[in-house]
Order: sequence, then structure tokens, then C-alpha cells
Amino acid sequence: MNTVYSKYPECRMRRGRSSEWVRSMLSENILTVNDLVWPVFVKEGTNNSEPVKSMPDVNRLTIDLLVDKVKEARDLGIPAIAIFPVVDQNIKTLLGEESYNRNNLICRAVEEIKSKVDGIGVICDVALDPYVVHGQDGLVKDGKILNDETIEILCKQALVQAEAGCDIVAPSDMMDGRVGAIRAALDNSGFEDVSIMSYAAKYASSFYGPFRDAVGSSANLGKSDKKTYQMDPANASEAIREVAMDINEGADFVMVKPALPYLDIVANITKKFSIPTFAYQVSGEYAMIKSAEGNGWVNGNDIMMESLLSLKRAGASGIFTYGALEIAKQIG
Repeated sequence: MNTVYSKYPECRMRRGRSSEWVRSMLSENILTVNDLVWPVFVKEGTNNSEPVKSMPDVNRLTIDLLVDKVKEARDLGIPAIAIFPVVDQNIKTLLGEESYNRNNLICRAVEEIKSKVDGIGVICDVALDPYVVHGQDGLVKDGKILNDETIEILCKQALVQAEAGCDIVAPSDMMDGRVGAIRAALDNSGFEDVSIMSYAAKYASSFYGPFRDAVGSSANLGKSDKKTYQMDPANASEAIREVAMDINEGADFVMVKPALPYLDIVANITKKFSIPTFAYQVSGEYAMIKSAEGNGWVNGNDIMMESLLSLKRAGASGIFTYGALEIAKQIG
């Protein structure tokens, strides 16, 4: 038989794509329920669910309804939730005192979840933006965000969350030195087993808009921005320095936020450091997919899966996504 090698390829890569079973066998990355963290919004009141208009299928839930949804998440195998508060405007102040009120909304939600739902982790955000009248993540004086003074408040906030039963505190404020200070505060108060997930590479992104609507900080922030403390989207090497600092200060896990526009950052960090690295599919990313799906332009489930799988491919240890319940049902 005369084989013309110049005409036909010796290696046919398509053989490995020819059927579902062989594609599954050769798949280099896989998304599982264990990779998912479900961010949720809690509000005051009872038996009330309020849709977030800019985030399709996402609701602000009162504590009683949240407990039921957390049970559902647990039963689906989702390992952890991340709770964010919707704080009433009338208790927001310049100094954010409500953030370290032992009986605040977050603390009450954590206590209720921990008393009624076993087998799921609870992550609490550590930042001041839901609690202050200006919507910034730190204290403000003469138009400047105060770093060290903010850290003192963040330590108090982390402590009341730990006392309520939080498993992981997640400082998202991007103040310099806050991880070390929070670690010391926790350890000195007997909470050495509470972990820290640092938002180490959090960018000053335009993808956060729907989240700010959800927690009610958008109107407070107004036309201001967070560029003096969140990272410049143009920078990549700076993220390595940020992560290195937080690891040295005692972070157990680190976060890249947003996710999909920063795949290179996720990949760089996971290659450089031996630390669990999470990625946050933020509200703007989620809302774009769901809105396009709602208009019939895309298959939302397929795009959601592809987006999350790309984060696994980049090296993410886990993914925060508002679609966690849907994805968990889909992948079983």
C-alpha cells in the first residue's frame, strides 16, 4: 500500500475527541461541586425574599429563609457559603461601628446557620463598605482612606464574626498589613483555628456594580472610586507582591477578584505559590451571562460551565459564584 505521508497526517488529534467517553477520559481539568463557594446576601426581617434586579435569580434573604437555602446548598454538596449583609441605611455611620456590633446582622445569621445546619463552612467578609455612609472599604478623613485606623476596626469586626462561629474571615478591604493584624487579634483571643482568606489581588474593577446594588453601598459610594487601595487592572507583577505579603502575614488562602478577566493573575499566583488560590466570579461577570441568557443570545448553562472550567484550568482551588446552586444541580 502506497501511503502518501505528505498528504495525510501521521498524528490525528481528532481521535481523542471522537466520542463523549474518550473526551471524558482525556479531560485535563474537571469542575466538581467541591470547587464551589456560594455567595449569599442576608437582610433584616422574617420570611422575605427580595430579588436583586441587576443579578437575575439572586435574592436578598432574611435569616430564616437563608437557613433553608444553606441547607439546600449543603445537601447538594457545596462545601461553603460566603455571607454579605444588607445593612439598613439608618445604622450606617462614618466610623462603621455596626461592623463590630456583636449582635449585628452577620453575627446573628452565622449563629443561626451554625446552630441549624451541619457540614457546611461559613465565610464572612471583613470590610467596612456595607457599614459606612460613604461606601468605602475604610475610614475616611479629608478625602483620604486611612489605612492603619481602618485595620483597628477590621480586627474588631473579625473578632465578633469569629465569636459568632465563622469558620473563615475574608478581609476584602485591601488595606496594607491587615492580614497580620487580624491574625494576631484572632490568635490573642483564642481563635487560632479560624482561617483567613485574603482578597490578596482585588482589582479596582468596573465588574462590581451589581454587587454594590445588592448590598446597598452603590448609592453611598456615588461617583467615588476605590483606586487608592484596590489594584490597577493594568498590573500583574504587583499581584505577586500582594500575595507574598499576605502569605507572610499569615493568610491561609488567597483570592483573585474578579475572575475571568484576570485568568493570567490566577495562573501566575498558582504557579508561584503553594497556597490555595480562589477566584471570585463577581456580580458583573455573573450578570452578563444571565442577562445574555435571558435575551436568548447564549446558552447560559454552557457559558457558565465554560467560564468556571477556565478558572480551574488556570489553577483555581475554588470558585465563588452566584450560580453555585444551579451548577451543583447540573454537575451532581
